[in-house]
This record gives sequence, C-alpha cells and structure tokens, in this order.
Amino acid sequence: MADAETAGRRGHEHGVVAAGHTSVCDAACRILRSSGNAFDAVVAAGFASAVCEPALTSLGGGGFLLARTAAGHATLFDFFADTPGRAAPGQALPADALEPHFLPVTVHFPGGDQVFNTGLGSAAVPGTLMGLLHVHERLGRLPLAEVLAPAIELARKGVPLNYHQAYFLSLLEPIMTLTTPARALYAPGGSLLAEGEDLTNPELAAFLETLPQDGARELYAGGLARHVARDMAEGQGLLTEADLAAYQVRERRPLEARYRGHLLLTNPPPAFGGRLLALALELLEGHSWPADLPASPQHGGALFDVSREVDTRREEHLAAGPRFGRGTTHVSVCDAEGNAASMTNSNGEGSGYLVPGTGIMLNNMLGEDDLHPDGFHASPPGQRVASMMSPSILLAGDAVRMVLGSGGSKRIRSALLHTISLVVDFDLALREAVEHPRLHWDGARAQLEPGFSSSLLERLGAEAKINEWPCRDVYFGGVNAVTPGGEAAGDPRRGGQGMHC
Repeated sequence: MADAETAGRRGHEHGVVAAGHTSVCDAACRILRSSGNAFDAVVAAGFASAVCEPALTSLGGGGFLLARTAAGHATLFDFFADTPGRAAPGQALPADALEPHFLPVTVHFPGGDQVFNTGLGSAAVPGTLMGLLHVHERLGRLPLAEVLAPAIELARKGVPLNYHQAYFLSLLEPIMTLTTPARALYAPGGSLLAEGEDLTNPELAAFLETLPQDGARELYAGGLARHVARDMAEGQGLLTEADLAAYQVRERRPLEARYRGHLLLTNPPPAFGGRLLALALELLEGHSWPADLPASPQHGGALFDVSREVDTRREEHLAAGPRFGRGTTHVSVCDAEGNAASMTNSNGEGSGYLVPGTGIMLNNMLGEDDLHPDGFHASPPGQRVASMMSPSILLAGDAVRMVLGSGGSKRIRSALLHTISLVVDFDLALREAVEHPRLHWDGARAQLEPGFSSSLLERLGAEAKINEWPCRDVYFGGVNAVTPGGEAAGDPRRGGQGMHC
C-alpha cells in the first residue's frame, strides 16, 4: 500500500486519491491498480465510505459527483435528495398525510446543544445508491462486482473505528441508536462502539452483493420500496412508493467561475454552494497582497472581507426551496489517464431508520428547521433539495490543476476559497494549502483557527467580534484534494488521507 501520509510531488503509477478515511482511499487505489479508471475508483470509494464513515454518509443519503474525462468532457451528476410526498397515479394524499412526524433529538456539540428532528418523517427521497450505480454505468469500465468488492469486504470483515469516526458516532449517539436495528449495528451489546473497535455491517455486505444482478431496482421499485413505504405510512413518514419509483439522477452542465486565469468547474443550481463559491472568487480577485506572504494581514483581511460580503449577499443567490448542508464527506480522484472525479456525499445526521435487511440508514434532510424557513414540507413533492456541497475541479488552460471538495456546511465555501487562493496566488504545495489556518464569518463573529498574525487579529478586532479557536477543528471543513501531478492531501481536521496508488 502507498504511504497514506505522503503528499509531495512525486510519481504515481495508477493515480491519486484523497478521502475522509484510509480504508476509503485503499478501496479507490485497489480499483485503480486493477485497471479501473477514476470513475470506477470514486464509485468504489463511495460504497466504501458508506461502511467506514457511517455518521457522515450512507447509501440512503444524497450527493454530487463532478466528472471530467481525459477528453475534456465535464458532467455534474446530481443524486441529491428529493422532497417526498408523491401519491400513486390516480390517487391524492390527504392533507394531514403531508405533516411529517419527527422525533426531536438533542445532540451535545462542544459549542453547545442542538436539537435535530429525526425519525421517519425526517427522511427525504434518497439518491446515493442510484447515483453511484448511474455513474458507474455511464463512465466506469470494470465489472460492478469488482468495484463493489472492497466495500463488501469492509462491511463483512469489519473496519476499526478511527478517532474521528468514533468521535462523530459519539456526537450522534442519540440518532445512531434511535431504533432497535440501529442499536444492534452501532451499539452491539448495549454500548456504543468506541475507537479501535470493529464496525461490521453484514446486512449491507449481503445487499451490496445483489447489486450486479438487481441494481437499484429493489430499493426504488421492488420489495424493499414497498416495505419502506409501509413503514413510512405506519410511522407518519412522508416517503412513498411513488417517490422512490420517480427518483432520477440528474446530469447537469457544471457551473463555471474564473479566477486569475483559471477556470473552476463546480456545482450548478439548484444547489447553491457553487454559486456562493463563484461569488467569493469574483470578490477575492479584486483584492491584492504581497505575493510571498499567504498569512499576511492583507491576505487574511481580504479573505475576511470576502467571507463577510458573501454572507451579506447570500440570500440574493439562493434558490427557493429546502436547503441542506450538514455533515458530509468528500472524495477526489485523478487517474494516470487524465480522468478526474470530485464527489461529495451526505446523510445529514441520519434519521435513525434502517431500510429493513440492508444496513442502510436513511437521511434526515427534512428535519432541520433552519433548512426550511418557510415551514416543513412547504416545497412540493419531487423537488430537488438544494445544498451547500461544492465538488470542484480547477483548470489551468485545458489541464486539470486540482480536484477538490469539502464537508462543513456553510464553511465549505470558506474552506475551498482558502485552498484555491493559497494554491493559485502563492503556489503552495497542496498539503500546505489544505493545512493552512482558516477563518470564517458566521454572520455574527469572525471564527479563526490559530496561526494568523497578531496584526490581522488587531485589524479584525477593530471591526468585528472574534472567536479564536485553540486548535484546528472539524468546524472549518474537511478539504480532500489531489492533483494530476501526484499531490494528494486529506484534511487532518476530519481524519482525511491522501494516497498514491
């Protein structure tokens, strides 16, 4: 296995990958070494991450994948969640059926408590399973069984929980142990799995083994779909058979944004994370600073000014409808042939409900009031939920310079802006750019990681409240990025890893 920590400029035989977990990187590298392309590898990583990062992603969640082929063709695959509530043809759901039943759960974060609505009523129509299969069918070349093999082995044999995944699981313990099947999976024997203990998911392994023959049919139009719909009807959930049957992966033209002679490809509407990142780049290009000082007060001040201005103008750039941007994970892949893939996935905090017999937890993307300012279920059934997620590819001329993306909700745009600026404006090595201190304007105060100059702190303190963090933190995102030249940087804030294959 290649060194998971190495991120210098050196040769790579098959490609490079960066992801939120070492075993996810291993899965992608295994596929690249088996003559798979970047799209086979990113799909394998997507299935593996559903095993290894259960508090962040799931086949019952949603995501986006930006693909650019060696020939230069770019496509954004949108497999994010839809709002549920469709009736069967010729039927109409009663009005009271569209009132979701939530189970409020309090999660104790280090900065305070937050209540999330979980349970059956919080689940939107899932897209990740169909999305991964769709991308493989469109752009992959290895047999699906070979692409699935790493995830199946991880789910059956088990993967030790690392520090970050154990931490995320402990934060979401009330949700991850909400139901009896969930407790059996994440708290076997009555105690929540801890760091170093093996997480196994044999039901998920068995379900994945059916996909080469059945594909997504069973979950979207078969017996599992009927079972889920019955459970939803009995538990006041909104998800119906008609919702599952109608779900489609959308292929979109990527949003383009220019920055200092580069072209950024990113997530287009109805998602709005890409538009906010494009706005931030446009604003940052109007600033200047000493070319050799990435931590200078001028550069940090420009990042702060842009972050605050984007927040002020944010509502001008948001599409109407429900919005989502919570816990996420990201995978970036380049292969030796010139293909590039950037994929961000999420399950929110999870609904607590596992699809019977599959080990797949559905999302809770309908259950957070700050994402639905017009009220729960105000949007009509079948509408794609908007997102902050911004999988991106940066081009210099016709060549890929960097593939990147991040988790982190509203901090996604700040994390990506920092990384792009540090690479383009200062020619920093990718790992140095990813690990560089970050700042973010949260609407009320400037949030800063340690490492900025006292001059910058003095300047910001004169015009805004400041919260200085004692260390790097998951709050500031998790940028996982690669370059075709062999750099691979996983963000240590979220346990990310970079790997040469």
